[in-house]
Amino acid sequence: MTTVSDQSLQKKSQHGFAPLAIARIKGAQRANQIAIYLIYAAILAFVVFGTIASIKAFHDNQLLYQLFYNLPYALVALTIPITIYDALVIYRYRLNQASMIAMSIGVSTIILIGGLLFADTAWLGLSCWLGVAFLFKVSFKRFFNFLEVEKDTEIAEEA
Repeated sequence: MTTVSDQSLQKKSQHGFAPLAIARIKGAQRANQIAIYLIYAAILAFVVFGTIASIKAFHDNQLLYQLFYNLPYALVALTIPITIYDALVIYRYRLNQASMIAMSIGVSTIILIGGLLFADTAWLGLSCWLGVAFLFKVSFKRFFNFLEVEKDTEIAEEA
């Protein structure tokens, strides 16, 4: 839950956004950054454990194979609830078009569930979720750039 100090609640809204809304959006941005770090960790785990598992001395090591095969899946799967929360915040405050949010979440979900049901694999569906986190990163960046431009414009008008 996002909290805002009493002092910041006294400030006026920024371009129609209440301070509590901005704080909630910043919290969602931080959560999205965690999801992106998990994605980077999944890629790193895939590369490191895949490289080690490909060495002839470790071909029969089941632990390395399981780390190479399952750890990236698990790390990307951890990003799904975070990404859904970010999608709800972005939709609530209209930071991106609703159709873009629905398409990114919907296509990723359909491909993930379809792959699990009919192809007995999750790699394509989970790879779709990689892109969703980065799409939302851009949405958050655009929003805060917009607020900065508005703040700079107000300062220039006052001078």
